[in-house]
Amino acid sequence: MKRLPRIEQYGLIGDMQTSAHVCDDGSIDWLCLPRFDSPAFFAALLGTQQHGTWRIAPAAAYGAVPGAAVEQRYVGESLVLETEWTTTSRSARVTDFMPPRDGAPQVIRIVEGVAGEVAMVSTLRARPGYGRVSPWIHELGGRMIAEAGGDALWLDTSTGQAEKDGAIVSSFTVAVGESVAFVLSWAPSHGAAPELPEPEAALVATLAFWEDWTSRCTYVGPYREAVVRSLITLKAMTYAPSGGVVAAPTTSLPEEIGGRRNWDYRYTWLRDASTTLASLLGSGYRQEAEAWRRWLLRATAGDPENLQIMYGITGERDLPERELGWLPGYEDSGPVRIGNGAADQLQLDVYGYVIETLYLAHRSEVARCGDTAVLHQRLVEQLAERWQMPDEGIWEVRGARRNFVHSKVMAWVAVDRTIRLAEAGALDTDLFALMELREAIHYEVCTRGFDPVRNTFTQSYGSQEVDAALLLIPRVGFLPPGDPRVLGTVEAVRRQLSTPEGFVRRYPTAGERVGLDGLEGDEGAFLLCSFWMVDALALTGRLDEAHALFDRLLALRTDLGLLAEEYDPTVGRQLGNFPQAYSHIGVIGSALLLQQLDAGAPASLPDVLLAAGA
Repeated sequence: MKRLPRIEQYGLIGDMQTSAHVCDDGSIDWLCLPRFDSPAFFAALLGTQQHGTWRIAPAAAYGAVPGAAVEQRYVGESLVLETEWTTTSRSARVTDFMPPRDGAPQVIRIVEGVAGEVAMVSTLRARPGYGRVSPWIHELGGRMIAEAGGDALWLDTSTGQAEKDGAIVSSFTVAVGESVAFVLSWAPSHGAAPELPEPEAALVATLAFWEDWTSRCTYVGPYREAVVRSLITLKAMTYAPSGGVVAAPTTSLPEEIGGRRNWDYRYTWLRDASTTLASLLGSGYRQEAEAWRRWLLRATAGDPENLQIMYGITGERDLPERELGWLPGYEDSGPVRIGNGAADQLQLDVYGYVIETLYLAHRSEVARCGDTAVLHQRLVEQLAERWQMPDEGIWEVRGARRNFVHSKVMAWVAVDRTIRLAEAGALDTDLFALMELREAIHYEVCTRGFDPVRNTFTQSYGSQEVDAALLLIPRVGFLPPGDPRVLGTVEAVRRQLSTPEGFVRRYPTAGERVGLDGLEGDEGAFLLCSFWMVDALALTGRLDEAHALFDRLLALRTDLGLLAEEYDPTVGRQLGNFPQAYSHIGVIGSALLLQQLDAGAPASLPDVLLAAGA
């Protein structure tokens, strides 16, 4: 039985509708078809090989390979992944990719001989229904099919295939200059067979797609490699037909090994999608902003009075949460959950994130429309009625609602950006009433959410805890970076939430007890919060410290440039769903901000921060 690899050992491939996780041992251990949120056909990432996997590797790699070296890399600025095995006399390479889809979803794997002659084995063990169902495997017209219920997987290759112990197995040899391609296609079991593929042509087209897309990036600073890889990752997590962006393409990768903080992130959070689009806009990608605006209208415009914090990738509202008892979880970190009960929570900060992105889109000259203006007006009206209510906050606590300071700050942002749009002539609204509302929110936060004895804002009104989200106060322009209350808050967060390496946790957790978030257990340093600390240090004039922390954070990326949600500095490994949009948003946002500040931009202007992808 194969030992479950670390999260860092996986690469991502995808077609902007779904994605696959490819381990550096040649196995695909996570693949949902036909969409990000569909049931997985390969779920070994959350269990064992018996829950579904597809491995292509040298025959010797199924046992011990003394002296073998394995390297995994992306081809240039693309999502085409190469895994290469090398010994002193032999070498073979597998190129994995998913063509941007205009028909059936496909995973293409091209095996090439690089040096000598290498015996290879392909073992495809499909297990639909998140590893629960054994499909019917049979041959039709020389093509192997694995069928179960409404799904069919077609596996095409030029080499021989046979069913063995519930898997499709191929054994073959590649020498220098030789190649063997495998193409896995999904289709409804009741529908027509997918067309026979042309793997090499698909590879050329896929590389051309990514070359064209990355050429539009406007960032040319010192962190270009990290920024472009993060942009590609965010693009890969965008569901092309709708414009919705998933928070991550996985579910239930744990925030603590052996813990229960395991959630399904294959949905579109308004907050995540908004900040993702802000990062894309700050890097020159306006087309994605237009697609997101259309998604927002479809998902919310008909019922903004019942605004949800998250939706399905095509705007679905019903996301019931349940547990999959047959999957043990990554490194026995159960339960494995699908769906997300947080969809029913009240989180007032989402109003600020959505409206801030609409403001940034306007400044970036993304065309507005009457429907967007109506939605904007109705969102502000709803916020004016709700902003004083306690909520579950940005971190989706499963305990009691509170008056979270960050939620109120983002409510202020929503009103402030609306005022700015009205002053620019983009909205017709009651400016005087909005200015009064903005002042009322600001006054309440500064009086009820600030502890003058400790000189820090607090997590919620009257609480003793701080929260990493408070680092955004200068970033969004609520107070200037040099304000003593901002400086005190930054120091309080560093003192109470930072690890010795300078990485930042979200808020205090309670171990075996139930904490303020209503959950037992702990978690690692939250990577986005650590990037927020980079921003806070930079804005408060500590640029050298900001650059140093940013460099330490970039060093946490995998060899492929990917980041999960969290990092545990004690054991030196990534944790949480992977890759995580929020973490890659942090890379882009901090790189853009540092570029602005290094060039001498005035740090106190919210417009400059927005232009930097805030």
